[in-house]
Amino acid sequence: MAHTTLKLNSIPNHFTFSDTIRSNPHSFGQVSLPKRSDNVSSSSTAAAAMVHKNAGMTSLWRQIHGCNNWEDLVEPNLHPLLRREVIRYGEFVAACYKAFDLDPNSKRYLTCKFGKKNLFKEVGLENSGYEVSKYIYATPPFINIPPIQNSPPACGRWIGYVAVSSDYMSTRLGRRDIVITFRGTVTIPEWIAILMSSLTPAHLDCYNYRPDVKVLSGFLTLYTCNEKCTKFGLESCREQLLSEVSRLLNKYKNEEVSITMAGHSMGSALGVLLAYDIAELGLNKRTNKEAVPISVFSFGGPKVGNLNFKQRCEELGVKVLRIVNVNDPITKMPGVLFNSYEHVGVELVLEFFNMQNPSWVHDLETYISLLRYPEDDDDSDNSDRDDDGYGSGRRKIIIVINKAMEFLCTNAQNLNMFPWRNQRIA
Repeated sequence: MAHTTLKLNSIPNHFTFSDTIRSNPHSFGQVSLPKRSDNVSSSSTAAAAMVHKNAGMTSLWRQIHGCNNWEDLVEPNLHPLLRREVIRYGEFVAACYKAFDLDPNSKRYLTCKFGKKNLFKEVGLENSGYEVSKYIYATPPFINIPPIQNSPPACGRWIGYVAVSSDYMSTRLGRRDIVITFRGTVTIPEWIAILMSSLTPAHLDCYNYRPDVKVLSGFLTLYTCNEKCTKFGLESCREQLLSEVSRLLNKYKNEEVSITMAGHSMGSALGVLLAYDIAELGLNKRTNKEAVPISVFSFGGPKVGNLNFKQRCEELGVKVLRIVNVNDPITKMPGVLFNSYEHVGVELVLEFFNMQNPSWVHDLETYISLLRYPEDDDDSDNSDRDDDGYGSGRRKIIIVINKAMEFLCTNAQNLNMFPWRNQRIA
């Protein structure tokens, strides 16, 4: 599977796409794209682009979900339907963070704040056209090291949900969409479980052992560990998901269906593991020998396994679109020093960095905001520009980032640490 790269310059000057390599790109300059290496003529490429532009989701959903590895959809321009889908799935993942209860005094601590029927309404996605069918919990392994060696036994934490498109939305999408979303790493045991790990055989199919297919043990443990702190503890994250996916595939066995994983950071890794697991077990195979498409929309995801894992995912038809910030260190982990790990899938690259708050390089809301308004400042008409020379595109980005980052600013002692917050916006 080829790795295709699209760079969106996130510095608020302007967002431009280019189909040629520039010799000296810099953080305030044009965006660079590699030249096409195939022999397709410009006229045929333009014709294909026109077809894509005029076609709707019902006819293009398989391409949008990677059946051709997103060929001609990320270069020379990011296809508007693909952009919309990436943003849509990103918002589903953002809902996990908005709904996750981190208040130790709450009865719902480390679980979801809302019930399944009210989740989308409470997080502003009541018009999404999806209905939540199941909540998913993951159990981090017990860690017997300071400073948490005396902590209570590991119990399940709410990590995401399964949702299904409604009849109306399924008609608009061209198929019944089963979406599984995962939040990223939040609690200390989750971080330690991931950082203190190494490659281990995945061994998810007991009838087809592949010792050369290896994944990070921290992700695998989080995916397969069950809750043992109570007599009636939760099943593992894996058991919960495979059971629900199987149930839904059987329920909609007479319909066209897609399985979509979406996750951020650690959640991206769990999404890739689930996609591989479903495909390896053949749960997505139907009696007519057709396979239900499996796609992963990964936001700021780390590497999950080794080269053999990557190749096996490709053999099984698992499609992964990796949305990454080139300045995000999480997307380069693990294996920064050793080349034992490999990314899976096609890469869509953003580029943003803020000196006052470097933690934003990994923030999901910033990813979504920059995807939402990448090209608004390309207008040749300068009449709508501010005194500093920037146009409406910058103002939209400033507004969106202000809203997306509001939760980071609520406890700030000095608002001047975010210089654009005090900037006058017409």
